[in-house]
Amino acid sequence: MLNGIYPPLPTPFHDDGSLALDGLRVNVERLNATGLSGYVALGSNSEAVHVSPDEASQVFAIVRKAAASNKQVIGGTGQFSTHETIAMTKRAADAGCDAALIVTPFYYKNAMTADALRTHYHAIADQSPIPIMIYNVPANTGFNMASSIVAEIAQHPNVIGIKDSAGDINQLAETVRLTRGKQVNKETRFEVLSGNYSAFLPGLTFGIVGAILAVSNIAPNECVMIHDLFKQGRIGEAGELHLRLLPVARAVTVQFGVPGLKAAMDTLRVGYFGGWPRSPLLPLGASARVELEKILREAELLK
Repeated sequence: MLNGIYPPLPTPFHDDGSLALDGLRVNVERLNATGLSGYVALGSNSEAVHVSPDEASQVFAIVRKAAASNKQVIGGTGQFSTHETIAMTKRAADAGCDAALIVTPFYYKNAMTADALRTHYHAIADQSPIPIMIYNVPANTGFNMASSIVAEIAQHPNVIGIKDSAGDINQLAETVRLTRGKQVNKETRFEVLSGNYSAFLPGLTFGIVGAILAVSNIAPNECVMIHDLFKQGRIGEAGELHLRLLPVARAVTVQFGVPGLKAAMDTLRVGYFGGWPRSPLLPLGASARVELEKILREAELLK
């Protein structure tokens, strides 16, 4: 089921903090023309933590409605408690999402033992109407899920994969090794995707099947091409393109974050709508915008 490149769609807001759903719809409709496999609605880059449950339902629904029929929609549904995560996952299913991406619970991180995590994910998988994915993003949660725990959780038939954003190549490879060959059903295997751009191309060499990348919002064709070139055995060309996009990928994640990603979408002026971040995030400042524009030009994304 999982394969290829998925952008974690930014959730646009107006300057008064309200949802800009028309902007989100326009972004998805424009991305439909690319080779992306689908979309993630309400991931980390979507400011999932900044929306209410009712707003989340609206976001899931607009993305599913705007997405082409051949594009998968994965809804980010992780909450602080198992109970609320199940409720949000059912909202995603009701809106037509194909799968749910569930971030590791982290508020009581010292209590997140292997037993606690396995119980959490298996309880959600038992009650979810759609398949679920694990989401490991220690930069945001301060908590890293070990590959051995992922392998335990992966034994559930309704758990179909993981987005691992740790950026640790060794950990990514170990997760592939421990889950390789695990069949969800006759048609679907448990799959590993990278959520870290730097680990994306190296990860393809040992068995990850794709990636969920912030930079694919603004360079979708290029990210898809890296994947395609790798599959064609044109590793050198894939590597050159990977290196060209590397500063952009860094700029819209660790360097400038969500405000940087939204500013990049607005700066490209090709029909994308970045919009405002929601407070407490602040829009990108003028000097940072100048630096971001320089990075986009050097990567040949801005003429």
